[in-house]
Amino acid sequence: MSAYTFDTGALMALERRRQRMLGFLKIARLHEIPIVVPSVCIAEWWRGRTDVREKIIAAVIVEHTDDVLVRLTGEALALVPSATCIDAIVMATAARRGGIVFTSDVDDMLRLQAAFPSVRVMSV
Repeated sequence: MSAYTFDTGALMALERRRQRMLGFLKIARLHEIPIVVPSVCIAEWWRGRTDVREKIIAAVIVEHTDDVLVRLTGEALALVPSATCIDAIVMATAARRGGIVFTSDVDDMLRLQAAFPSVRVMSV
């Protein structure tokens, strides 16, 4: 099943109620598309509890790293040494589920397509 994968920038855009991201969220709900957020993105984004943050967390599936995911991430970093670990985790997460990454770091994610060619990248 295809899924939407949100990175930290996508979470921030949702929190700021950016219309583009709210539209993607609406499409996901309408078509029952799972929204996945790697747990490291939650750690990078979370700066304390707010009602808005709680609603965002309730609307997504938080995916934790496992042995397979971290190995895929490491292989991607070997292929694209300029990539960050968190960006590689986001792309590896998306590659496992299929679908699209929503990000504010389009250029960084596009470089990682060398390791994950099936993942589509969308700007928030």
